Amino acid sequence: MFRLRIGMSIVTILALVGILFYRFYDLQIVNYQAYVTASDRNRIHVRPIPPKRGLIYDRNGVLLAENKPSYTLTITKERVKDLAETLDKIGELVELNQSDRDRFYKALKRARRPYEPVPLRFKLTEQEISRIAVNEYELKGIQVSAQLVRHYPHKELFAHTTGYVGRINSKELSQFTEEDLWRYGGTHSIGKIGLEKYYEADLIGTPGEEQVETNAHGRLIRVLDRQDPVPGKDLHLHIDIELQKTAVNALGENRGAVVAIDVESGGVVAMVSAPSFDPNLFVTGISYQDYSALNGSHDLPLFNRTVQGQYPPGSTLKPMLGLGALEQNTVTPEWTIRDPGFYQVANSERIYRDWKRWGHGNNVDLRQAIEESCDTYFYDLAIRMGIDVMHPVGARFGLGELTGIDIPNEREGLWPSRAWKRGARGLPWFPGDSLNVSIGQGFVLTTPLQLAVMTATLASRGDRKKPQLVERVGDSEVLPWLESFYVADVEHWDYVFLSMQGVVHATRGTAKGISEGINYKIAGKTGTAQVVGIAQGEEYDREAIDERNRDHALFVAFAPVNEPEIAIAIIVENGESGSGAAAPIARKMFDTWFVIQGSSYMPTPEDAELSQVEVVE
Repeated sequence: MFRLRIGMSIVTILALVGILFYRFYDLQIVNYQAYVTASDRNRIHVRPIPPKRGLIYDRNGVLLAENKPSYTLTITKERVKDLAETLDKIGELVELNQSDRDRFYKALKRARRPYEPVPLRFKLTEQEISRIAVNEYELKGIQVSAQLVRHYPHKELFAHTTGYVGRINSKELSQFTEEDLWRYGGTHSIGKIGLEKYYEADLIGTPGEEQVETNAHGRLIRVLDRQDPVPGKDLHLHIDIELQKTAVNALGENRGAVVAIDVESGGVVAMVSAPSFDPNLFVTGISYQDYSALNGSHDLPLFNRTVQGQYPPGSTLKPMLGLGALEQNTVTPEWTIRDPGFYQVANSERIYRDWKRWGHGNNVDLRQAIEESCDTYFYDLAIRMGIDVMHPVGARFGLGELTGIDIPNEREGLWPSRAWKRGARGLPWFPGDSLNVSIGQGFVLTTPLQLAVMTATLASRGDRKKPQLVERVGDSEVLPWLESFYVADVEHWDYVFLSMQGVVHATRGTAKGISEGINYKIAGKTGTAQVVGIAQGEEYDREAIDERNRDHALFVAFAPVNEPEIAIAIIVENGESGSGAAAPIARKMFDTWFVIQGSSYMPTPEDAELSQVEVVE
């Protein structure tokens, strides 16, 4: 019995030893590579290195969008046993509100690499960093890292133009391809509006990678290998900061928009939408209170009026339509009308009033009609031309279509036609519709950018160039692009130029107030656009109208007349008078432009000629 028991014990021990040796063999030989790989995954990780986002400069090299270091608190979920308990401990050390927790949990649900840190709090203070460092031994999987965060040093000045970056949301993430997920590895922000969004692919750069070894707590021990990221490309704009400041200061507290274009290149040298906002609020996540204040404001600071605002252009269209009428032989420079202060279509009882209720006289020609903004002349012109002739003219100047500028969310306005009304309204075109179009009212809607393009096309004598904000992407120049051209006789161009010059410099010009003390010549056109209709026979009474329902004030202009350099379009919401509210802004901008260009003196008409036609005071 004793020997039997000894034998069975030996057999059992040998079996157990055999099983042990088999297990050793299985671990060390059969599944060696698998376990080594799993072990390495616990201590060696591949971490993405976000690239430096490209910078944005104005035409003189002034920095408009930069990257500033910021400290971020991150958590590696795989290293944390009890996430809720860890968050509570962190909340005792730094300020951690419910919105921070909610954003963190949303980020955890997104697609990410294993052991990739998830941001919990941005913009840690030095005191908060110190408190975390002291208690670091209790916080497994917690890390404070330095990251580059977008910063806009000029705040409200370029908010609508440069736009801003913000945290990547769920909707954007759902649209990411595999390549996008790789490109945005380690990056938590993306361009939301403006140039930041339009040139996102150039600004983002290419991420790098590094292999790191960590301990059991997830702390970094050493970097094993590193592939550096490729920085994003810098943007160099046509925008001039001094001209931008002039436009903002000249607008003051008014709501409105200003767009200025370099006539030769089509580059946008100033682009202002007022009021504006501080884009830095959005970079790492705007608070509910701040967003509610901006989004709920009646002044609409988040609305980019330059490309999204659609306004009746008023009389600013008259030089363009006058040129079209001359080209179509609808009128001649010698053609005149009698203006009693109103116009009546044949076989119609309706009376169309001129803004000057007593009229402009008995022999009003096209030049006087542009200088003094005679509505009656253009009513008669509209009947003679008809919409089928007027519509192609405006279309060649870019009305009713997207300009193609390099920022998103542009609106196309509305340049109506007979076919459009039939399709959109199911109604025929009436003569009265043509009359309204001739003075920039009725169905007509334009953006300030479209008016600036129209004015620059006039200034260049028919060359309509695509407006561009960016002059250079990295080392690649963005070349001017000619969209279309409008051919007209030199005499007709000169006639229209002289008429627009008379708006500013003639005795009865509607914008003569801005010509005092000037040593160069401006070609301009004032405009007033109704916000609410006024019944026939009634007069405009500003005191009886709410401030936000008062007329908009507009002004378009280019200078100098003999060799145009810059074209400007301005709208002052509810400013009422184009000559009183909008034109003075243009004068300040022209003065600033010529100082910037080093041209303290521009040739007067006595020193130069307008093509073949002598300039007459």
